[in-house]
Amino acid sequence: MSTAWDAIRTKRAVREFADRPIAQEELGRILAAGRRAHSSKNQQRWAFIVVRDRERLRAMSTLGPYCGHIAGAAAAIALVTPDPHQPGRPLSVMWDLGGAAAQMMVVGWEMGIGSCPATVYEQDAARELLGYPADMRCEYILSFGYPADPAILTAPLRAGGRRPQDEVVHQERWEA
Repeated sequence: MSTAWDAIRTKRAVREFADRPIAQEELGRILAAGRRAHSSKNQQRWAFIVVRDRERLRAMSTLGPYCGHIAGAAAAIALVTPDPHQPGRPLSVMWDLGGAAAQMMVVGWEMGIGSCPATVYEQDAARELLGYPADMRCEYILSFGYPADPAILTAPLRAGGRRPQDEVVHQERWEA
């Protein structure tokens, strides 16, 4: 990939991974991309738990109905924030977390590393497995790894994969 636009334009969700570890410097770059993300009032109200242990990855794959891809990943990054459901907690932390997640996934893609987000449904099990404090919450986990099929990295865009821009963009105000 030569530009951020190239990475964004070509990125695909990858749910099947090769049995190949991610080098520490590449994983460090992915984490740095998340750490450098925008943050409301620069509060950086996030923590990232990196998991590479195969048994723990398998256990994480049971934390929700769409978490299965985590079991085969080379690494997973649990995204942990103050619990946004508690009274008086601003939801802006979720906006911040989305930016951090997107940057991590795009930087991974730029290096040939695929990823996929998973929503955590089993909060108590996630806390037990990952050991984060009771006042924190893990809503999402990102799986990372080299694609089992490397051809996905250069696959052409699928027709109809996204709604046309004129359906989602409105100028000045919403006009039907």
